[in-house]
Amino acid sequence: MQDIEIATPQTSAGDTREQGHARTLTRVDLAEAVYQHVGLSRKESAALVQAVLTELSDRLVAGESVKLSSFGSFVVRSKGERIGRNPKTGVEVPITERRVMVFKPSNVLKARINGQVVPDSDTDD
Repeated sequence: MQDIEIATPQTSAGDTREQGHARTLTRVDLAEAVYQHVGLSRKESAALVQAVLTELSDRLVAGESVKLSSFGSFVVRSKGERIGRNPKTGVEVPITERRVMVFKPSNVLKARINGQVVPDSDTDD
């Protein structure tokens, strides 16, 4: 898998973010990376990124899992109704049943985050 570096703007003198904190990757950054590496126009790159994000969202809303090889899996889980407790007052509060999304990083992504060299392969988890 080829690594693609996404150029991010340097922090300016007026930037209030603390040093050492990572910048948040946005859909604009993703579209710019597609523009730089694939060669589509900026408008086409933005449309492609939006189409991919829409497809992922639609699948998750439908309750399907999304697995991206060498990246990770997004899974929608159902949580049942339960009784919670307000930590400040101690009063019991019912928590309604709901669906939550969980991200499970792949072993490849975990290794890369921890600075380990990962050989190129198509196998994952």
